Amino acid sequence: MGKILRIVSVLAVVALAATLLAGCGGGDKKPAAEQKAEKKVIRVSIGLNEASPEYKGLEKWKELVAKESNGRLEVQIFSSAQLGDDIKTMTALRAGTLEMSGPSSSPIATIDKKWMVFDLPFLFANEKVVDAVLDGPFGQKMLDSLSSHGLVGLMYMENGYRQVTNSKREIKTPDDIKGLKIRTMENPVHLAAWRKLGANPTPMPFSEVFNAMQQKTIDGQENPNTTNFLQKFHEVQKYTTISNHVYTPFVIMYSKKLWDTLPKEDQALLLKTGKEASKWQREYNRKVDAEALEGLSKAGMTVTKLTPEQTKAFQDATKDIAAQFEGDIGKDVIAEVRAEIAKVK
Repeated sequence: MGKILRIVSVLAVVALAATLLAGCGGGDKKPAAEQKAEKKVIRVSIGLNEASPEYKGLEKWKELVAKESNGRLEVQIFSSAQLGDDIKTMTALRAGTLEMSGPSSSPIATIDKKWMVFDLPFLFANEKVVDAVLDGPFGQKMLDSLSSHGLVGLMYMENGYRQVTNSKREIKTPDDIKGLKIRTMENPVHLAAWRKLGANPTPMPFSEVFNAMQQKTIDGQENPNTTNFLQKFHEVQKYTTISNHVYTPFVIMYSKKLWDTLPKEDQALLLKTGKEASKWQREYNRKVDAEALEGLSKAGMTVTKLTPEQTKAFQDATKDIAAQFEGDIGKDVIAEVRAEIAKVK
């Protein structure tokens, strides 16, 4: 009887051990499977509203990411600065408390002055030049430089060419600018360029611009046609001049701290779909920019398109700005971008 009990006890121990081993093995596989299928949420913050071309471009990217990842990666877009302005969200990215943001290039200059190169007046003659530079080695080098600041540059989207509007008079020559109180961003290159033209540049938050123009605190402002139309600036402005004085890209960026935690295949997926979304957004932006200009005209604004000769007068008036800021931007950076531009021409 004792022998039988010993045999039963041994069998029980063996069975228990087998169960524990099976449990351990199954436990390893189950979490791995669950982890693979677990949805990853990527939050993106932008300052513009849901009607903006930037938002539409990010929506396109969201669709591509969902499709390529079979829904495993979910992009959530927060518009209208819900999560903070560009400076605050870039700070959050660097701290690793937010995944993504999409500022224009100008605010990036607060952490790296060489990004002011995109603020130089009349740098890009046309959109063919823009695409060649942004999608070429110079554009990639600028994106790569963000890694030293705790950011990962994924792609460029388009804010576009900035145009000047005002309530006083038609602008055809630099002399027409003199004395006008023009709202600008808090950007040293922009401020210097407008002062060079004889304007009185007045930095203020974008949210205050409409009321300031309505109350005649300022005479005008400068933004792409799409922004001017969507913000209904035609209700408080009479004149718009197609000056194309500055081209501004949006830089879609990721927190380096959080990017480094992503599997390599997810990083590759986000970069691949980002390139496709970037191309789509720029084409879309150019279409709606033309439609917005038509809308401004139909709304009663006087639209003035500068001739090449008129544009040259503005270029000549601001030609010294690059030299003024080469110490901040870097003489080599300015020379490099100009060399890339020359290849396209």
